[in-house]
Amino acid sequence: MTVQFPIETAALPASLDLARVEATLLQAAAAAAAMTLPLFRTTLAVDNKYTIGFDPVTEADRGAETAIRAVIAEHFPDHAIIGEEWGSSGDSPFTWIIDPVDGTRAFISGAPVWGTLIGFAYEGVAIAGLMSQPFIGETFLAVPGRSTYRRDGGAAQANCTSGLVDLAAARVFTTTPALFRAPELAPKWQAIEAATRLQRFGMDCYGYALLAAGHADLVIEPALNTYDIAALVPIIREAGGAIACWDGTDPTPGGNVIAAATPALLEKALILVNAS
Repeated sequence: MTVQFPIETAALPASLDLARVEATLLQAAAAAAAMTLPLFRTTLAVDNKYTIGFDPVTEADRGAETAIRAVIAEHFPDHAIIGEEWGSSGDSPFTWIIDPVDGTRAFISGAPVWGTLIGFAYEGVAIAGLMSQPFIGETFLAVPGRSTYRRDGGAAQANCTSGLVDLAAARVFTTTPALFRAPELAPKWQAIEAATRLQRFGMDCYGYALLAAGHADLVIEPALNTYDIAALVPIIREAGGAIACWDGTDPTPGGNVIAAATPALLEKALILVNAS
């Protein structure tokens, strides 16, 4: 299995102001938190996007995405935006990809494992991203060359994955095994479960952040949308981890995804999943 790696930082346009991108990510996250935190652990209306099944959305989702879009438009009015709640706008090689509340089920259940995801992509590949969990006060952020962690607005500390290469020792996250109910997916989860040391569930985007910080070794999930994963791609890669779709391609557009602490561990997981 050959993993297709993303574009090199050197290929980015010289005119791109990465410091401004980083500042915009942080400002947008703060604007989103102003919308989500007052509603977290309160009684609020929950709408269902699906006719069959359950895909919840709340005032927090919609308000947070509106706030994020306003910040981006202020600083980068010519850039494109993709958001879970309000769709796509603009046409540019630079795209901001937003999930205002990743883990709405956790949000409406009072569990602080939801997060605000804001990714920044160039020519379709995520190169910067942020995951904010404002109730806990944690922010994971990456730009080319570094992946960092902040707590309660404090000094940034470098993220670093566990460095694990042994699949048998891996700690694995997935949001729920129910994601693998389909007959073609069930054997893949069963193979990962049998081959690894520990499995934990219900983490949503927070599981990927914990991988970047060295507290988990694998995350595997099928059928992700671009707004579910784009922000997390650079957070993991810049921390020393590796992330790809199950066919080895870049996961920024979404798909069936595995994230791993190291490229070697990713390769082993991909081989196992594709053989199952």
